[in-house]
Amino acid sequence: MSDFELRERLTSRPDLADLHAYGAPQLDVAVRLNTNESPYPPPTAFMEDLAGRVAKLGLNRYPDRDFTALREGLARHVGTLTERLWAANGSNEVIQQLVQAFGGSERKVMTFEPTYTMHSHIARVSGTRLIRARRNPDYTMDPDASAEAIRLGRPEIVFLCSPNNPTGTVIPEETVAAICEAAPGLVILDEAYTEFSGGSLWRLVEEYEHLVSVRTFSKAWRLAGARIGYMVAQPSVIEEVMKVRLPYHLSSLTQAAGLTALDHAEELSATVETMRHERDRLWNELSTTKGITAFPSQANFVLFRCESIPAPEVWRRLLDRGVLVRDFSSTPGCDGCLRVSAGTAEQGERFLEALSDSLRPTELSDIP
Repeated sequence: MSDFELRERLTSRPDLADLHAYGAPQLDVAVRLNTNESPYPPPTAFMEDLAGRVAKLGLNRYPDRDFTALREGLARHVGTLTERLWAANGSNEVIQQLVQAFGGSERKVMTFEPTYTMHSHIARVSGTRLIRARRNPDYTMDPDASAEAIRLGRPEIVFLCSPNNPTGTVIPEETVAAICEAAPGLVILDEAYTEFSGGSLWRLVEEYEHLVSVRTFSKAWRLAGARIGYMVAQPSVIEEVMKVRLPYHLSSLTQAAGLTALDHAEELSATVETMRHERDRLWNELSTTKGITAFPSQANFVLFRCESIPAPEVWRRLLDRGVLVRDFSSTPGCDGCLRVSAGTAEQGERFLEALSDSLRPTELSDIP
C-alpha cells in the first residue's frame, strides 16, 4: 500500500479537522521565558534523595496501581483525607481524566475566555461540546454574568483557572462560590499557579461536592520535567475518574519523584517569593515602557500588549536576540499580546534590553 493510499484510508475525525496539536516552541535559545517553568533547578539534596529512591525500585514489576503512598503523602501535605486525593502525569492528565469521566458527545463544557487553551483542547478531543463564555475586557469575571451564562448554557463541566493563564488574573473566592451555586455539574478549578497568588481554594471542595481543585508540581515546585499533577475532590468524583484511567498510569519513577518532592516541599518552594518579586519587577518595567500595556498578574508571568508594532514581529525580534516569549496575539481577547515568564533577574534584564531594542523606531524599516 502506498503512502497516498494509506492517507486516503486513514481519515481522522471530521470534528478535529481544524484543531492543531498543542505545544509551545521548544527552541535552543539563551533566555527561554515562554512556558512558565521555574528557572531554578531542584536543589541538590532533592536530586540525591531521588537517585537513592530510584535505585531501590523494582522496575521489572508494575507500579502500585493506586499510588497509595503518594496519595497519603499528598493528603498530609494538603491537610485533607487520602480518599480526596488523586494524581496523574501532570495536571493536564488529571483534567483529561475528568473530562473523559464527566464529558462526552451528549455533554457540554464551558470555558471563560481567554484562558488556558488546553481546557478547550481536551474538551474537543474528548468529543464534548464546547461553549466559550467571555471574561470582562480587563480579564476579571463578573459573578452575576458568569452565573447567568452557566444557567443559560447548562454545561455538565465548567472550567475555571485561577490565577488565569495567560492573563494572571485571580478569581475571588466569592465568584468561585457563585459559579458553584449556579453550575449543574462539575466545576474544575485549575490552580496551577496558586502558590504565586497566596493560596488555594481547595477547602471549598468540602462545601461544594461538585468542585475539584487541580494542582501541579511543575511551576512553584520546579518539577516541570517530572510531570506530576494532582487534584483534591470528593471520593465520588475520584471513583468515576478511576473508570477511565489507564492501567498503572503513574509510573514507579513518577511516584518516587512525587514522594521525594513531598519530603523536600519547603526547599522546592523556597524560590516562590523570588519569582513573585521578579514578576512584579517585570510588570513595573513593562508598565512604564512606551508602546506597551502590561496587565497585573498574580502568577509567574506577565501578559503585555504591543501597541505600535505587531506582536508577532516583536516576538521574532526578541527571538533574534536570543529571548523566547509566548505569542498570544492570535488568541481572541489577547489581540496584540505576548506573555513573558518570570525567570532569574539576569534573564529578566536580558528580556527587557532585547524588548527595548525591538521597539526602537529604526526597526520599522522592514514593515510595510
